[in-house]
Amino acid sequence: MFTGIVTDIGEIVALTPVAQGQLHRLRIACRYDRATIADGASIACNGVCLTVVASGVDGRTWFEVDAAAETLAMTTAKFWRVGTRLNLERALRIGDELGGHIVAGHADGIASIAARDDLPDMARFELRTTRELARFIAAKGSVTLDGVSLTVNTVDDVKFSVLIIPHTLQVTTLGDWHAGGEVNLEVDLMARYAARLSEMK
Repeated sequence: MFTGIVTDIGEIVALTPVAQGQLHRLRIACRYDRATIADGASIACNGVCLTVVASGVDGRTWFEVDAAAETLAMTTAKFWRVGTRLNLERALRIGDELGGHIVAGHADGIASIAARDDLPDMARFELRTTRELARFIAAKGSVTLDGVSLTVNTVDDVKFSVLIIPHTLQVTTLGDWHAGGEVNLEVDLMARYAARLSEMK
């Protein structure tokens, strides 16, 4: 489990397609202490929970993960290349502060950026998702975009907007977002469970 509070920005320094392109081995450079990264650990990369299969130090700390066929099909991982920057978050530990909201690290799909409006020190983004996922998104509710816990400002059918504060623009990759781009979307788990319960009545 995660909180949607990014703790580092990693960079893909190597990408190796294997198994006829159905699996990508990624090497990601980061600022984490190598001694704290164990094989088998979970790290959310742009909101996608991936398992560490190797780690080391080569000037910078690095760790390797495998992105399998389902991940490549359902997320923006299919577009990642050497040089791609990723929002990183370590798995939540008992006793950690829950600063965002409960995030599984299982992206539900991809949202497209319909518009970007730059404001003084802030940015407002309008995004579009599928009708299936839009029913789980509510104004003032939570949503995870590229691994970042955000509050939904407005909802209009399959479109919704978020306002990004200066701190978030500085410590995540969201400042690089542009109209026409695509991001990983995870809807709020509570909203999903509530919808499921209402369907069973």
